[in-house]
Amino acid sequence: MPTDILTTAQAAKLLGISVRTAQLLIEGGTLTSWKTPGGHRRVYRADVEALVAGPDPAPAASSALVVVVAPPDRLAGYEEALRGVGECLADGHDDVHAAAVAIGARRPAAVVVDLEDGDPERTALLRSLTANPALAGTRFLAVGRAGLASLRQLPDAVREMLRDQAPPPGTGDPAPPYPLAANENQRLAALDRCGLAQSPPEEAFDRLTWLAGRCLNAPVALLTLLTPTRQVFKSRQGLDMTETPRSWAFCNRTILQKGVFAVENLALDPEFRANPAVAGGPAFRFYAGAPVVDADGFALGSLCVIDHVPRILDEEQRRCLLTLAALASAEVQRRALDTLNRRPGRAAGR
Repeated sequence: MPTDILTTAQAAKLLGISVRTAQLLIEGGTLTSWKTPGGHRRVYRADVEALVAGPDPAPAASSALVVVVAPPDRLAGYEEALRGVGECLADGHDDVHAAAVAIGARRPAAVVVDLEDGDPERTALLRSLTANPALAGTRFLAVGRAGLASLRQLPDAVREMLRDQAPPPGTGDPAPPYPLAANENQRLAALDRCGLAQSPPEEAFDRLTWLAGRCLNAPVALLTLLTPTRQVFKSRQGLDMTETPRSWAFCNRTILQKGVFAVENLALDPEFRANPAVAGGPAFRFYAGAPVVDADGFALGSLCVIDHVPRILDEEQRRCLLTLAALASAEVQRRALDTLNRRPGRAAGR
């Protein structure tokens, strides 16, 4: 029987392409891969055969989920350490069995296990997970007991585990004038999979932007999606433009964190005062946004409000914006589930 695991060269031969082209497919996320202890890339034969069979294959599904397994008294510290890592969605568990169920339900990008106290159950879980071939694409990190020495190192370590292997496609510049997520390639693949950037306005999202504008008394409310080169407005209130260059997007900052990102006076902010939407045209002065996230933890864009005068949000307004962004995220996730359930053969396989 043919082996289920292929080298890059074997995958290229099966696809009838050059090894370099196969490497680009792997680096861009079209083929899910992992590294051996010796640093060599490996892919599943089934993924390669699916790519051959499909007339227009979508990029292989990836994840930004990070499952954390830690004792109850330390779990909050892990969640706090990962709060500023916008590239991931942390899912914390103090129960080993609940963590195993969560990992089996949706393959995470990474699993972080606390071994500081030498707990035998968590140690056994880590050994079992690392030996599971179904989790070959998942990265593992131990904290304590010869693993990562300190929680202060955790954010950088997780970003490195999630980091893309190649620069994001289509930016036109390896160092664009705005910040990018460490896993921007995977985020863009997730945006492409959901199809929202290519779809017309929809009432479900228009209701949310209308509510955002009313609840926060803002003249402009948007649901944005960030493509390689554009900021697309899936829904908009108080603005005629349907999109802008991505370099104009205040939301480039929003998707790199988990809470509300707000700028009280854009004209005084060193990062945004020269932005065309601030220095000219609309003359925006205030921005606040919260990320809109898919089921795999990728921030696709944001729900945001904008004003022509400087402002400060109070705590209730921040909570309102976070709640509306969570509703938008839930709508994105529901649509993805509906699409999955409508695929041919899905019903028969249940």
